[in-house]
Amino acid sequence: MAGSPVGVAVAGCGYWGRNLVRNLHQMGNLVAVCDPDPAALEAVRATYRGIEATPDLDRILDDQKVQAVALAVPAEQHYALAKKAMLAGKDAFVEKPLALEVPQAQELVDLAAREKRVLMVGHILEYHPAVRKLKEFVDAGELGELHYVYSTRLNLGKVRKEENILWSFAPHDISVILLLTGAMPEWASTSGQSYLQHDIADVTMTCLAFPGRLRAHIFVSWLHPYKEQKLVVIGSRKMAVFDDVAKEGKLKIFDKGIEWRDGEPVIRQTAESTLFFPEMEPLREELAHFVDCVRTRRTPRTDGVNGLKVLRVLDACQRSIREGGAPVRL
Repeated sequence: MAGSPVGVAVAGCGYWGRNLVRNLHQMGNLVAVCDPDPAALEAVRATYRGIEATPDLDRILDDQKVQAVALAVPAEQHYALAKKAMLAGKDAFVEKPLALEVPQAQELVDLAAREKRVLMVGHILEYHPAVRKLKEFVDAGELGELHYVYSTRLNLGKVRKEENILWSFAPHDISVILLLTGAMPEWASTSGQSYLQHDIADVTMTCLAFPGRLRAHIFVSWLHPYKEQKLVVIGSRKMAVFDDVAKEGKLKIFDKGIEWRDGEPVIRQTAESTLFFPEMEPLREELAHFVDCVRTRRTPRTDGVNGLKVLRVLDACQRSIREGGAPVRL
C-alpha cells in the first residue's frame, strides 16, 4: 500500500479520534485536526509538531493539502459532516454508523457516486486478520453449510448518553455477520431493556433470520461484570470461534459436530486447531486501506453501500425494540 502521501484531516479528537490521529500521523498522512475543544487542540499541538489544529472545519475543507477527511465525531453529526466534506471535494472516512437514518445514508451513497468521492465506513473488524481468515474458511466451504452465528460483545461501560447499546456495540457484529454470510437478513427481532437511563437500552438481544435456515444472534451489553467479544460460527462440517479478547490464538477451528448413525445422534469430535496472527492494529490496516483507496480511486472494502446495509439492519432492530421484540422485515 506504499505510495505518495495522502493529506488526511481528522475531525473529532476525542476518545477514538485520538487513535485515528496517532495512526495517520505515524503513516505520514496527517495534515490537520479539527475539534471544538481547546484542550484537545492544545494536546494535538503539543504532541504533533507542525500539524494544524483548528476548531474551524470550513478552514480544513478549504485547504488544498487536505484530500480526505476522517470523521470521529458523535454519530448524530456523521451525515451532515460527511455530506459537507464530499460537497467540498474531499473523500470521507466515517466511523460507524454511517448515519442514524436509512434515507440519510442512502443520500450519502448517492452523493459519493455522483461526485466520484471515496466514501468509507469504519467497520474495523472487517480489517482484523482473524476475521479475514475466517471469511476465507467460510467461502472455501471449510465449515460446510452455515447453520447459525452468534456473537457477544459485553463489558462494564463505556455507557453512552446519546445512543443505546445496540447502536454503540452491535454495528461491529452486524458488519461481520453480513460479511461471513454474504447475505441480508429477511427479518430482525430485538428485545432490549433500560436499567441505567430512561429509554436508552443497556442490554439487547437480537435474532437475525437469513434466507433458508441460517440464523444469527447478537447479545450486547455495557452492564456486564467482565469483557467478552466472541463470535461463534456453526457449520455442517466444522465450527469456529473468534475471541477478540484472547491475547493470542484468537481464531480456533473445531472439527466437531453431530452425525447420525443407525438413527442415533453421535458426537463427532476430532481435531482442534488454533490460528495465530502477528501483532497488529486493525485500525492501522483500515486506515491504510482508506489512504490507498483515496490514492488509487478504488472502492473501499467497507464502502458506503456496506455501511448502508449495516444501517438497514440496525434500523430494523431499533424498530423491533419499539415494538416489544416483534420481528421486523427488512
